[in-house]
Amino acid sequence: MPQESAGTLAEKRAVPTIKSPRRPAGTLYRGREGMWSWVLHRITGVAIYFFLLVHILDTSLVRLSPEAYNAVINTYKTPIMGLGEIALVAAIGLHGLNGLRIILIDFWGWGTKHQKLMFYIVIGLWAALLIGFIPRQLMHVFGG
Repeated sequence: MPQESAGTLAEKRAVPTIKSPRRPAGTLYRGREGMWSWVLHRITGVAIYFFLLVHILDTSLVRLSPEAYNAVINTYKTPIMGLGEIALVAAIGLHGLNGLRIILIDFWGWGTKHQKLMFYIVIGLWAALLIGFIPRQLMHVFGG
């Protein structure tokens, strides 16, 4: 049996190719409902944290200077801050409802199986909350 030369062996070998991974559908983060829920929960949590920090700081002005406190409170009575209160209620509502969803996922066996459905239920309840709140808040802010 004749031996093949090194040149013919190299020609017969296939060069391995590296396939690039398939990009997941949706977003860069593989996310669907679960990922969006995670992102929104973190964003609303950080926003609420900073609101509470500012709230504690402006309330503490009462002890330092009642005039400064009154000046800060008067800035909160502007229409811009009234719209900011809508954002605050939206953040608190979404964060709270999604927190209940996370509790259900963590403590009940059926939670992970139905987490997508629960996400849409949270969004529906959140929208209902805002539909009830926003018109009254706008009437309050703009004197309607």
